[in-house]
Amino acid sequence: MTSLSPSGKTPAAADRQCRTTRRIWLLRGLSILCGLSLFVVVELACWLLGVGESRLEDDPFVGFNNLQPLFEKNADGDRFVTAKSRLKFFRPEEFAASKPVGTRRIFCLGGSTVQGRPFAKETSFTTWLELALEQADREQNWEVINCGGISYASYRLVPILQECLGYQPDAFIICTGHNEFLEDRSYGQLREVSPLITGAFHGLSRFRSFQLIRQMVLPDSASDDVRRDVLGSDVDAFLDYKNGIAAYHRDEEWRRGVIAHFESNLERMVGLAESRRVPVILIRPPSNLADSPPFKSEHRSDITTQELTNRQALIDAAKAGLKTFPAAAVESFQKAIQIDDAFADTHFELGRLLELLGDFDAARSEFILAREHDICPLRILTPMEEVLDRVAARNHVPLLDAHRLLEEKTRHGILDSSMLVDHVHPSFDGHQMIALALVEPLRKASLVQPQTDWQLKAKAAFKRHFEQLPDVYFAKGEQNLANLRYWTQGMADGPPVESRPQQRAMSVEHRDQQ
Repeated sequence: MTSLSPSGKTPAAADRQCRTTRRIWLLRGLSILCGLSLFVVVELACWLLGVGESRLEDDPFVGFNNLQPLFEKNADGDRFVTAKSRLKFFRPEEFAASKPVGTRRIFCLGGSTVQGRPFAKETSFTTWLELALEQADREQNWEVINCGGISYASYRLVPILQECLGYQPDAFIICTGHNEFLEDRSYGQLREVSPLITGAFHGLSRFRSFQLIRQMVLPDSASDDVRRDVLGSDVDAFLDYKNGIAAYHRDEEWRRGVIAHFESNLERMVGLAESRRVPVILIRPPSNLADSPPFKSEHRSDITTQELTNRQALIDAAKAGLKTFPAAAVESFQKAIQIDDAFADTHFELGRLLELLGDFDAARSEFILAREHDICPLRILTPMEEVLDRVAARNHVPLLDAHRLLEEKTRHGILDSSMLVDHVHPSFDGHQMIALALVEPLRKASLVQPQTDWQLKAKAAFKRHFEQLPDVYFAKGEQNLANLRYWTQGMADGPPVESRPQQRAMSVEHRDQQ
């Protein structure tokens, strides 16, 4: 009697089926290998023929008119110095035109936080980092070059990074995110795209074969709808104009465009550095949550007169009961937010009350909502923090969370004026903490080999440097801080904001046709 397998088939039939299954999977595997081999051949051919190169230097959203280099050679031609035309926004820097042997050169890019405002680069984390590295690894000569520009957003940093690639960099440190809403740009009809799709697109964009197909299918002239605003060589911020804060209104489409542009800029900077094998460290910039009210609040657009009346009654009741019935005041604020959850200042007031009552987690959540609904966003938004996380993860680059670093030193775990001098700028101690924290990612990038006692020596060097700063340095910083507070309130002494040129009306295509 013929025995049967557990499946009810004879051994011969079961063996034939097994061989057939293996053959099918083998053919499938060979098909996949053939496809991958073809892809490898096409990719290699693109490299050999020099086609399909990713044009990371091209900004798909904005262009620049008469953009000048940040650095120029001195009269002797042996050193690069900050160009005189850029000293309005940058502090003086210089370095050898030909990098000396044994020198590590690190460029730090960003806005006024990198520059060290409201003071200057002498107390920026860039200076403290150079001092720390000198103590951590005396075998190297260290140059940490401050490329922090006042009001400079990420799209203005890309050309600077591209320029600095020609100066023999050993690493880039990029701290950006606070200045993205300062200048006017237009983005047209942008659709929201899933981060998974965005990640896949950026991953494929690294292959020349993908870029070649994309350029063939979507050439630059394929659509007249593709437009780029042309920005001037200098920052033209809304708040540089008198009553500039009046130019800000709720515009969700514009906000989505700004965030998409921010992600594109970060990807381009990381990609440009990666193309030259230069390590990049990203920094999540800190922002004051507990002691920085929203700069401008607006009601939701569809709120009715009756809803406004009801909401105001709840706010009045909450404020009247702050001292006598704080729990009831919390409920009144919450009911007011149910009527209009877009009014940023109410979230901030509720956060203050919850912090007073000791509910610090709930307070922090309200402070973040106040930041998110700020009509004049001078602090990085949560979706932009998520962009930093995505870009760092996608590209396997380190991300130093300076916000969390400083927040851990606060009393209630909510970043406030104990570590920041205003809405975004770190204190002297805050800058030093950021500098010390940057040594570790530089170590992981094999750029520094710290000695065991380097932190104690670094702190001693910090103390010596700080004590050598003249009194006038601190006096100027305090005056800058006062001016900065006026600026954030729309009280700059520039021309009226109504007189500013309408940047959104100009496009690259229109400019080229003129």
